Amino acid sequence: MKIRAMAVLCAFGLLAGQLGAQDAKARRREARELARQGAAAINRLAELVTDPDLEVRIEAVKSLTEIGTARSLEPLIKAVRDNDPEVQIRATDGLVNFYLPGYVRSGLSATLRRAGGRITSRFTDGNDQVIEPFVEVRPEVIQALGWLARSGASMEARANAARAIGILRGRAAVADLLEAVRSKDTRVIYESLIAFQKIRDRSVGPRLTFLLRDLDEQVQVTAIETAGLLFNLEALPTLRDVLGRTSSRRVRRAALSAIAMLPDESNRAVLLNYLNDRDAQLRAAAYEGLGRIKNPSDLPALKKAFEGESDNLARLSAAFALVMLGNLELGQHSPFQYLFDNLNSAARARAAQALLIEAARAPEIRKMLYPLLPGATRAEKIGLARVLAESGDAESVQYLEPLTRDANTEVAEQAIRALRNLRARLP
Repeated sequence: MKIRAMAVLCAFGLLAGQLGAQDAKARRREARELARQGAAAINRLAELVTDPDLEVRIEAVKSLTEIGTARSLEPLIKAVRDNDPEVQIRATDGLVNFYLPGYVRSGLSATLRRAGGRITSRFTDGNDQVIEPFVEVRPEVIQALGWLARSGASMEARANAARAIGILRGRAAVADLLEAVRSKDTRVIYESLIAFQKIRDRSVGPRLTFLLRDLDEQVQVTAIETAGLLFNLEALPTLRDVLGRTSSRRVRRAALSAIAMLPDESNRAVLLNYLNDRDAQLRAAAYEGLGRIKNPSDLPALKKAFEGESDNLARLSAAFALVMLGNLELGQHSPFQYLFDNLNSAARARAAQALLIEAARAPEIRKMLYPLLPGATRAEKIGLARVLAESGDAESVQYLEPLTRDANTEVAEQAIRALRNLRARLP
């Protein structure tokens, strides 16, 4: 009798297991198919993101991401706190995708592969995506991503969260990122540094100085770049020391470029030493650094460099330096005209635009740009709209508004975006 009873119990257990597996399979299918119903399915998907079956939760997160409405955010935030790294990664990408449509196709979740209990993924090297400044992100989204950056179920999930914080300009998660950079994981540290570069909170700079000598070259170079971008003047002694000691060309370029971004009279001797270097990138950094220091005694050397420079990108840097030193003449061969004309160059437009953004922070230089708008080419109008979006003031609005009605739709679209970004910055 005992044997027969045990056999019956085993049979019931096996049947229950089979039924449970069938139920889970049905819920997975349901989670996948609910995406077709759109917003009407969100309440049910919100239940499925806490399902005991992992595959059900994964499919629910995928569907929520595909639906992509504001109501999807709350269940995705809940999924960020799941105990499985794949769910965390997919939920993170889903949150970013809401604010940056299409991101999920290129984010980390697009590369995820699961073999048994092991997850493989591949980060892309490029990480320059960031939302427009006028886009407002819900505080609870940044809070959830900050928690994940320091407490994720895997280093990949933590690094992916750090990347997401940067893309969303999540200033409220700075404290979480500062904890993440001490994780000792190269990818987490790297993604956190890139996030700091996008957030641009200068107060963070001194707290990252310890990474300027990191043994991993990618981390070290990124930390050096971050010191320059965050205007970390306290890092100058370390940067000069790194420049003098390194045997790596990549580190040397990064160190001199960072020094060049920190205008201090004590840098002049270092920068002058690289004016005739064989490396065009080092020459370019030296030109720009001297331009930011604005010492009139450097004008002859910079003028000679502009006239004789054979590398076009380095010549752009020399032109920038002369403009910063007050050479605002507009003529066929003038530095200012050279900077402006390169907005038309497919190879150099991005560099020219970045230098004009910085130069245009000075009111006298910004005012020089306004008269150029009416007769500008398509590329010049687009470039100037982006410049004024970042460096314009209240006066710039009246010059951008006509571009919103430009006959060229691309110009008009860029001008509308620029106006929104400019107005988001204005008090």
